[in-house]
Amino acid sequence: MESESREISNLSQEALLALASDVIRQERDALDGLIPQLTPHFGLVVDCIFRSSGKVIVSGIGKSAIVAQKIVATLNSTGTNAVFLHAADAIHGDLGVVRDEDVVLLISKSGETPEIKVLVPLLKARPNILVAMVGNPESYLALQANYVLMTAVEHEACPNNLAPTSSTTAQMVMGDALAIALLHCRGFSPEDFARIHPGGALGKKLYMRVEDVYIRNEVPEVNLDDDLRKVIVEISAKRLGATAVIGNGRLEGIITDGDLRRMLMNNESFDHLRARDIMTRNPKSIGPGEHLANALALMRQYNITQLPVVENDTYKGVIHLHDILKEGVV
Repeated sequence: MESESREISNLSQEALLALASDVIRQERDALDGLIPQLTPHFGLVVDCIFRSSGKVIVSGIGKSAIVAQKIVATLNSTGTNAVFLHAADAIHGDLGVVRDEDVVLLISKSGETPEIKVLVPLLKARPNILVAMVGNPESYLALQANYVLMTAVEHEACPNNLAPTSSTTAQMVMGDALAIALLHCRGFSPEDFARIHPGGALGKKLYMRVEDVYIRNEVPEVNLDDDLRKVIVEISAKRLGATAVIGNGRLEGIITDGDLRRMLMNNESFDHLRARDIMTRNPKSIGPGEHLANALALMRQYNITQLPVVENDTYKGVIHLHDILKEGVV
């Protein structure tokens, strides 16, 4: 073992990169080989799951069980109800999770593992549709299943052709193909995705709205004829780097820290200045019901960091770029 470690450590960076490139090429070739293996069974499986009133039970053993868990996660996140069932646990009580209306997907490279051979007859005794994702079309699992999704590979990326590498990649990609086909059948939209991913960055981008954020802020505002001191105090007190300028109950403009700096550079005397003299008129604004992502896009487009929030011509407050960044919407 020590000599083996020394040998590995002596490999050059070029040799290591060559090994990595070879593994990637082998697995890429394995994926290219998946396309010719697609048969009408794929469409029938998609249709069967789509029309089912139950869930998809995905099961396997060893590395295939790990792949099964990933496929379950992808199905659930794209609108198809799925549950993972470990093949070994299934025959020790967990088979109770399976209902008659469920579609069962069994994953196995060989289709001959002992646990699968014990599980299949138990499932065949029920009215469930049995789908095999398998590498051997003549295997026990393939011959017993209602439908077969072939994931055969010529060679594992492992130099000994033993460690599941290319085969598990092929299984994973076939699972993705299944999930995305079902997504299209369901018309699963970005809004649907957001509803079940509210905590992630993408979910927040699609789901969170301006009104969810700006209400936490103070509401800075001054009147058109307020003097410079009032403007500075209001911006400092509300800590948003800006204040709205209100006239006759309507938003007339906005004054930012940047506006103050420009005013100091361009004026020698400040006593005569009022809010109306230094404000930016007709500022960009956004409604409280707009998506947070739209506020971010508007800020980026006009290179600004604050947006007044306006609803039915009524000024409601300010949303700041930092509010959006804090929520992880980038």
